[in-house]
Amino acid sequence: MSNSVSERLKQNAEKIMQMWEVRARNEVSASLHQDSLVLQNSLPLYLNQLADELSTRIERKPAKITAAQVETTRIGKQHGHERAGYADYSMTQLIFEYHILRQVIFQVLEEETPLGVRERDIIIDSIEQAVNDAATQFSQTLQDIQELFMVTLTHDLRGPVNVVKMGTQLILRRLERGDAHIDVAARMISAIDRMDSMIQNLLDASRIRAGQSLKLEFEECYLDQLLQEAVEDLNFTYGERFVLLADPAIKSNCSRKQIRRVIENLATNAVKYGAPNTPITLTLQQTATQIELIIHNEGNPIALEAQSILFQQFRRTVSAEEQTGWGLGLFLAKSIIETHQGTIEIESAEGKGTSFIVKLPRCSMVPE
Repeated sequence: MSNSVSERLKQNAEKIMQMWEVRARNEVSASLHQDSLVLQNSLPLYLNQLADELSTRIERKPAKITAAQVETTRIGKQHGHERAGYADYSMTQLIFEYHILRQVIFQVLEEETPLGVRERDIIIDSIEQAVNDAATQFSQTLQDIQELFMVTLTHDLRGPVNVVKMGTQLILRRLERGDAHIDVAARMISAIDRMDSMIQNLLDASRIRAGQSLKLEFEECYLDQLLQEAVEDLNFTYGERFVLLADPAIKSNCSRKQIRRVIENLATNAVKYGAPNTPITLTLQQTATQIELIIHNEGNPIALEAQSILFQQFRRTVSAEEQTGWGLGLFLAKSIIETHQGTIEIESAEGKGTSFIVKLPRCSMVPE
């Protein structure tokens, strides 16, 4: 029986594809823009592979079975990869194509006689595996395309942003003290800096997603001095809201640039989501084993369910939906602190405000 089914599948492969194409064009909207060869893609190869699975004449040695499985997976992934390259196709439409194919295969093969249980199981299992392989590759390819787009876009944006910033700085230098336009130019530079920071966040997030580590230059750094500099700039930008409580001479071996980036990110978050016009306190202290930085703001607490997604990339709480940004700041802050062999935690409760707690080893080691 199996060999008869295998032969009938090979003999009717063209008919199956023709019937499948008619139904696909009627039921899958994305297929309307594809010619026949592109639409069928690797499915004829899949039918040929399925016929071999149904055959009783092909010797089923372990090596042969493994090779067949590898080839079937390759064909499924090829189909998913190709579909992801077309803007019209969605995951749902990709899967629906295979459902139509399964229905057509059964319809054609059972025109003469019903299939046996074994043959039906082989076909169903094979289609399910093909769907899994194609869907997995579709998702991966789509992610790769989006990643490439993001990296290309952010890289290309750096050029014009730098030109605008240099031009604005030149204008600012030429303005006379007391000129009403000085404040406007300063605000423009601040806005450009924020835009540049967002672009850098995207680039760094892309590197991390690609499995690359951030490029950090470690040096001996007095954190109390670094915090003092950051607080002065923050007070200039957001008003005299930031209060620094720092033990003196706290020294760490760290990336000065990236630790400041973490401080500014957490402080800016406190401005965005904390109660307006209330103090934001930065506390730096150390114990025998670790350095602790706490950035605290007043305001409504962050719900427990929201706290669980705060450090995920592109995830934002409901309260943050109307704020500008990519939803990458906390994700990158966590990545930077973990690269320093530290941790970052959150404490938030009604009447107590919100605190982000950064803990670093007393002497942060340079990662190997």
